[in-house]
Amino acid sequence: MRLRVKNLVLEFPRRPLVMGIVNLNDDSFSGDGTLAVEEALRRARQMTADGADIIDVGGESARTNRAAIPVGEEVRRVRPFVERFLAERASWPGRDGEQSPPPLLSVNTWRPDAARALLEAGAEILNDMSGLPDDENARLAAAHGASLLIMHSSGEPKVAHTHVQWRDIVAEQKRFFGAKIEMAVRAGLSAEAVILDPGLDFAKQRADNLRLLRDTAELAALGRPLLMPVSRKTVIGDVLDLPDPRDRDPGTWACLTAGVRRGVSIFRVHAVREAASCVRVAWAVQTA
Repeated sequence: MRLRVKNLVLEFPRRPLVMGIVNLNDDSFSGDGTLAVEEALRRARQMTADGADIIDVGGESARTNRAAIPVGEEVRRVRPFVERFLAERASWPGRDGEQSPPPLLSVNTWRPDAARALLEAGAEILNDMSGLPDDENARLAAAHGASLLIMHSSGEPKVAHTHVQWRDIVAEQKRFFGAKIEMAVRAGLSAEAVILDPGLDFAKQRADNLRLLRDTAELAALGRPLLMPVSRKTVIGDVLDLPDPRDRDPGTWACLTAGVRRGVSIFRVHAVREAASCVRVAWAVQTA
């Protein structure tokens, strides 16, 4: 299996990639946001040193109890980071020789006007949490040679969908992703540029999230790199009775270990150093 990210081709199976989260906002659910570009760049440099292969930057929290910010404000927050990141990253040392050199840049956005501005600035992966309701973001990714990360959800982003019930969440995601990959390819994007995200906690109940974590291998069998954004998720808090997301890292490591065994290709995490160590050991055991 191949993942094409602009001029880079990554071959799988390989040690799973670690995606570090940089929140350029002041209302991140895990309390790690900042509006200062210099501080965000410092964090990205440290994440690279700690083992991140990809940096995922977003200017807007996905929290549904916060209104969406204007597109212009989102671009104003994120574009300077994109430009500085791309200019500086070649000099950032990594943790080992198996990392993606230099770190790839993902932008976490869903509105096409914001996506267009950030892809024009040079972003390499479009992390689209909208579920690709139409083909516009796929067309934008294709036009800029970027990869497209498609997240499963239901309904508009930034709106709570806690009422949604699924009879069989794995079967639903197989159908959903099959249709979205077909849509993206028709829009001109190579299937090798598509990444899939099961969207834990988004329009999902506890049982749905646990089923996705248990049966991840069925989604990995779709033949595209699977991203697992499990870091500090609500489902971990539910299982461990931990309301503060910052207390959920040990539960996150358990999910990472399970994900390595089930074929996950990318893990999106907050605490990169610990996550990268967990993935390295789990992969070594898996491939021994």
